[in-house]
Amino acid sequence: MRLVALVILAGAVAVTPLAAQPPSPAAKQSAGAAPKSAVPTPSAPAPASTSGEAKPSAPAAAPQTPATPAAPAPEAYTYRADGRRDPFQSLMSTGALAAAASHKGEGPAGLAVSDISVRGVMQSRGAHVAMIMGPDNKTYIVHQGDKLLDGTIKTITPQGLVVVQEVNDPLSLVKQREVRKLLRSLEDAKE
Repeated sequence: MRLVALVILAGAVAVTPLAAQPPSPAAKQSAGAAPKSAVPTPSAPAPASTSGEAKPSAPAAAPQTPATPAAPAPEAYTYRADGRRDPFQSLMSTGALAAAASHKGEGPAGLAVSDISVRGVMQSRGAHVAMIMGPDNKTYIVHQGDKLLDGTIKTITPQGLVVVQEVNDPLSLVKQREVRKLLRSLEDAKE
């Protein structure tokens, strides 16, 4: 706060800054009712003690405010799904790969349609059986109706497999599609 003294001398106004000392209570009361001709004088410094000891000044009293009760600690938030998806989980991992990682089984039931290749087709007891290879380079024998991770073997032909694959795309209107997996030698001949 900056104090300014207003001096009126013979019609001229002069503004002079005062020392940056807080005004005394008496000066505050008289400031509102001071006559226009009165000129405030700077306050005189306090007399020094003659004994040579410094007297400690009284500590300034802090303004007292009413005591406020301590705010309670905020409760920890827990998310309740209630049948909804977790908003912090990536939408990119909701396809077949997420299902493969979470429900992977043993043998052909743990292989996705995109991961298998047909190594051979044989005839056994009047029906065709296929030999498929997974990404781990293990071979498996499958029959018509066997389940894969994301599909079911619909038919086995001498040229390969026909698999009904489940589509896990929420935006797709088609929920199943047929995928033809040909013998590896026939795939190489096509390319």
